[in-house]
Amino acid sequence: MDADIRSGRRGDLRELSQTLGRAFHDDPVMSWMLPDPGTRAVGLPRMFATLARHHHLHEDGGVEVARSRDRIVGVTLWDPPGRWRPSRFRELRMMPGMIRAFGSRASAGSAVADYMRKRHPAEPHWYLAAIGTDPSARGAGHGRALLDSRLDKCDAEQWPAYLESSKEINVPYYERFGFVVREEIRIPDGGPALWAMWRDPR
Repeated sequence: MDADIRSGRRGDLRELSQTLGRAFHDDPVMSWMLPDPGTRAVGLPRMFATLARHHHLHEDGGVEVARSRDRIVGVTLWDPPGRWRPSRFRELRMMPGMIRAFGSRASAGSAVADYMRKRHPAEPHWYLAAIGTDPSARGAGHGRALLDSRLDKCDAEQWPAYLESSKEINVPYYERFGFVVREEIRIPDGGPALWAMWRDPR
């Protein structure tokens, strides 16, 4: 792997959101919320740009990127303990971007977000809101490097970590990092499943 890991910056916003958009294009939850592939290709980068601009980039250590050959090939969006839920002010700031991202599917996106908030653990933890590697760069270890970067700090500071895997095939991958499945979450109204995973510090 020839990538370096560093904190994300505002100047990375366009590139990191495009990388995450490509990474999540075949994601079951995103596909359910935005079923049209063309709409999804446009909407996902807008969604990730909105989240990063108004929430994650404001948090200490909230965005990390893997760069290889002068481009961003992987991204993680983290929330520090006690700060996983955006403030009401930030939610209002995000609303126009989310409407542009989801269009007529805005209510579906909002319903999924509300449902996931209700299932979120109450214990303080680092929350991995998103991790994605550009499809052209998968298999090169960028995801591992990104996870190790934050999880090493979790262990050093004795913080647990939490994520939701939207693909069952990825559950064993996260288990290799010490995550264990807490529960299977089924999105209402015929939506897909997610696997809530928790990791105690080592």
